[in-house]
Amino acid sequence: MAYRSSGAGYADVAAHYRQRIQSGELKPGDKLPTVPEIQAQFDVSSKTVSRALGVLKSEGLVAARGALGTVVTERPRVAPATGAARVERVRNGGPNYAPGETSTGHRAMLRSCADPVIAQRLEIEPHDEIVIRVRVFRQNGTPKVIGVEYIHPRALAVVDDLLKQGPRGPVHWFVQYEESTGQRITSSPEQRAARFASRDELEALEISLPDSDVAIPVLVTHTVFHDEEGPLEVMEDVHAPGQWHEDRT
Repeated sequence: MAYRSSGAGYADVAAHYRQRIQSGELKPGDKLPTVPEIQAQFDVSSKTVSRALGVLKSEGLVAARGALGTVVTERPRVAPATGAARVERVRNGGPNYAPGETSTGHRAMLRSCADPVIAQRLEIEPHDEIVIRVRVFRQNGTPKVIGVEYIHPRALAVVDDLLKQGPRGPVHWFVQYEESTGQRITSSPEQRAARFASRDELEALEISLPDSDVAIPVLVTHTVFHDEEGPLEVMEDVHAPGQWHEDRT
């Protein structure tokens, strides 16, 4: 669980600067206050400040720049429709799906978290149970993205139908969670990594495999969503090969 003091915890400090960066109030190259200044502002220990800055650094929002201190980083924008973009579109009153888009293969389950990276990002112990929701997004019938939600189990106490099989409807569960708790969910920037696809992922993307084992690379994006208590969900998108490009506009 996230650290909580009698006042602010590290998640509160991280959320404060995450929101200022995402709103554009803090721009790339801007300096964050010093550790003592943040301590004084939030009435927290230097350890809490260091942990908050560590979270922001792991999300790619800030970086240490020696004598300059901690500064806001440049972040490339990318074009594909990731889960984070879908959430934002729905929150702004847009449709759940883009034109020509559908989804299939909906599954929801309560499973042990065997991935140490996901466990670390959710701040749980390895093999703790989490909610996993999976679906395949298709564009004009062709599978393009495998969307996976790794959800902290505390969300079940608020949104009890997270394990419902099939589509949950046009509104993302974040909306219900925020309305019930009064807490605002914020997101980290999307992080990207290339890796080889598993056989299950290739089958879901309907990529034919030759007789011999051939490693097929895919690009994977991750976004971590937080509320005031800490990480709430890791959203993963596995993109079919050959469709990723930088958006430099």
